[in-house]
Amino acid sequence: MFNELATTVEPVLMSMGYELVDIEFGAAGLLRVVIDVADGSRHIRVEDCERVSHQLSRLFTVEDVDYDRLEISSPGLDRPLRTAADFSRFQGNRVTVRLREAVDGRRQFTGVLQGGGPEGWVLLWSDEPEPGQRPRKPGEKRVVNKRVVKRAVSKRVVKGSGEQAGAAAGESAVTGTGEGGDAGARRLEFTLEQVEKARLVPQLAF
Repeated sequence: MFNELATTVEPVLMSMGYELVDIEFGAAGLLRVVIDVADGSRHIRVEDCERVSHQLSRLFTVEDVDYDRLEISSPGLDRPLRTAADFSRFQGNRVTVRLREAVDGRRQFTGVLQGGGPEGWVLLWSDEPEPGQRPRKPGEKRVVNKRVVKRAVSKRVVKGSGEQAGAAAGESAVTGTGEGGDAGARRLEFTLEQVEKARLVPQLAF
């Protein structure tokens, strides 16, 4: 549904200085549209939501979009990342990426997003437990499956070059790296086509 409505909604939001982050249908006929300021110069305000709500209500009437309630909201701290522009904008931030297909038996990775290009993106991640795994009890030692870790730390070399190759189109690569001063960090190389979901990791300031 996101792709179906996006082509209709995005041009309207762009003309108003906003960008479309997400569209979803909820329970009881709820249609939720998540927006952000196009240039990222500030956070979304209540008046922004009211302005967009008024404009989209008229648009959806003309387009005969079936819904009962329209909700306009800001992305929040765990903003989803969908486009190349999103990934470029949030380089250097901690994100969680879930791939469509597993890499070394794993689909979800959390780490720092690094610059990419036409060929893909890089996530520097450490061996954090998958969501849903039982947290360790106080004093309980962490058990690492050495065989799996060893398989994940592989290297791919370009023929005739000593530099590490990037992931080929349609593939992901997980390699060891000492970047960022963390010898345990690893590189996940991926393309946007391989991403099922990606979100910012909320950074709470106290």
